[in-house]
Amino acid sequence: MSIALIALLFAAGFLSGAVNAIAGGGTFLTFGALTLVGLPPISANATSSVTQIPGYITSTLAYGKELRAMGRGVWVLAAVSAVGALGGALFLISLSNPAFRTMVPWLLLVATVIFAAGPKLRPKTQGESHPASPLGLALQGVTSFYGGFFGAGMGIMMLASLGLASGGDYHRLNALKNFLSIVIAAVAIVVFVGAGALSWLHALIMIPAVAAGGYAGVAMARKVPQAVLRWIVVAAGLALAGYYFVTG
Repeated sequence: MSIALIALLFAAGFLSGAVNAIAGGGTFLTFGALTLVGLPPISANATSSVTQIPGYITSTLAYGKELRAMGRGVWVLAAVSAVGALGGALFLISLSNPAFRTMVPWLLLVATVIFAAGPKLRPKTQGESHPASPLGLALQGVTSFYGGFFGAGMGIMMLASLGLASGGDYHRLNALKNFLSIVIAAVAIVVFVGAGALSWLHALIMIPAVAAGGYAGVAMARKVPQAVLRWIVVAAGLALAGYYFVTG
């Protein structure tokens, strides 16, 4: 791999970590960069999932107090999320690269729309938490399936589904989202490793960059308006979707 490609992957990873720390949507950047350097779509998608793990872990640790206060309900949601992610990951590896390639621009377009609508999808209620409802659990299962299959925009979708499944204020929901993102990613990664879908070389280049970007993103959050970064991510998502539509 050339120095230029390594630099591209590192830069995309760093920006992904920073964007995730501030507004979310970093998966668009890692997936896009991995496909641009030549990885097949399924391998790029699987490898992109691995690169997000450091950010999920650090975000979850930051919400340790909120998670410890949740009790056994969090494990019900974790079990539902694991089953959903397993189904999504198995569905992904059952596809051929050409079949998945035809889905990519549509997936990116839908994910971009969901991301753009994110502020409206986030629960506004500051009400009390409650036991998971059947509808909320079903929605979390669907979101987890999507997370295991593709993942871009999953965080926004999960905040909405957890608002129904669990309730509570935004920080409680965000803590749950970060923890369940680890569960979803871990299950998907086990499937991808078993299927030989990961490119460890590309992942190892991007993982430290994502971690560094996430750390830097905290400082950037104090200076750059979230709305500006949100629309940068939306523009990147639309550009990628357009690229795949044209080259498909």
